Parts: sequence; structure tokens; C-alpha cells
Amino acid sequence: MYPRSSAAYDRAITVFSPDGRLFQVEYAREAVKRGTTAVGMVFKDGGLLATDKGTRNRLIKPESIEKIFKIDEHIGAATSGLVADARRVIHSARVEAQRERVAYDSPIMVGELTKEICDLHQMYTQYGGTRPFGTALLILGVDETGPQLFETDPSGAFSGAYAAAIGSGKKGAEALFEKHHKEDASMEEAVQLAYKALKSVGDKSTGLETIDLYCIQEKDLKFKKIEKDKLEKIIKK
Repeated sequence: MYPRSSAAYDRAITVFSPDGRLFQVEYAREAVKRGTTAVGMVFKDGGLLATDKGTRNRLIKPESIEKIFKIDEHIGAATSGLVADARRVIHSARVEAQRERVAYDSPIMVGELTKEICDLHQMYTQYGGTRPFGTALLILGVDETGPQLFETDPSGAFSGAYAAAIGSGKKGAEALFEKHHKEDASMEEAVQLAYKALKSVGDKSTGLETIDLYCIQEKDLKFKKIEKDKLEKIIKK
């Protein structure tokens, strides 16, 4: 029999500690905190996601590292934490988005998809023999309500945001957003702010070569990558 100490309550995901905590969920949050930084924000007519891929080994091909995923034409997600866990969650999200198109011949709402993803997260906090997903997501899309950004948590909780960050640089990036983010900003202004945030919380090697940035606008409803040459032109303005 395990001793009645805080250390004993992290042996199984289904056991609450006396003060109402699930330690395995908190450990999953720590995995997210140790991950590379990802940021997201909405602007006047769309939104963007950006992440520092953290490729410091010159033997690794940077294009092989994927931390921003396209879920549907109008929705994408950035991840931090365990990327393998994130791929499993993204797969479920893609299936759910396609199921909506097949059943109703319409794109899924961003908030509805976020709830489905977080239901999956929550399910893995209440059954024995499983563990929580060690990843958090920033989910961005445009639907009939306009640009939408949501931040998820390994527990299954989520919140809507105008700008948010996950990963090791969360506090620093969000402090910058609180000072400088504007809802009516242009795409170029939002890109510059996202780049500045990632640079401010990254190390000396953080730059155009290590940053991926994806954008979606209401005019075309296409979640797509901003290529390096275009990104460089925007940053140099």
C-alpha cells in the first residue's frame, strides 16, 4: 500500500490528491512549458500562428520539423510540448473536420472543433492505463463569426484569445502582446509583432531560418505558410 504522501498520488491518472489535484495533468503541463514557443494572434481581417522550431543542430533538415499543422482549409494549429502527442491530436481533429464536411457539406466551426479536441484531452485524464497528452495547442481559423483563436490545455480546458503564447516563452511573449497587440492591426503589423515576440523570448540563433509563420485572411479563407522571402520583406519594413 502506498504511503499517504503527495508522491503517492502521481502513480495513477485517476487518483486525486487530498487537495484535489491530478499530478499527471500537472506533469503534462510541465512538458508544455519546456517546449519551444508558439504564438498566435488575430488581426483586422484574419489571424496568424508562428513558432520557433528550435533547430540548433546543423545536421537536421529544418523543413522536416513540423510544429504548425493544417487541419482544414480554414483552420490550423500550432503545438508546444511533445510533438508526437500533438500529431495524434491533430489526426483526430482532421478526421472530425472532414466528418463535418461529409455530413453537412460545410466547414466546421472553429469553436466546435476546439471543443472536440478538448473532449479528447479530457478523456485521457479519467481512464486508467492512459496518460494526458503532453501538448498544448493554439487553434486558429476563420468561420462565419470571423477570425477565432483558442488556446488548449492538457486537462481539456480551453479559452478564446486575441493573442496568446504557449511553450517556454509564454510569459514573455504574452507580456509583449499585452502592451502592443491591437485588434485592428494589419497583417504586416501582426507579423512584425509575432516575429518580435519570438525573438525576444528566443536565443541568439532565433531568426528567419528557425521561425515558421502561417496566416489566414477572411478574403480567401486559406490557412497557408508565409514563405521566407515574403516574411523577410515584411520584417524589414
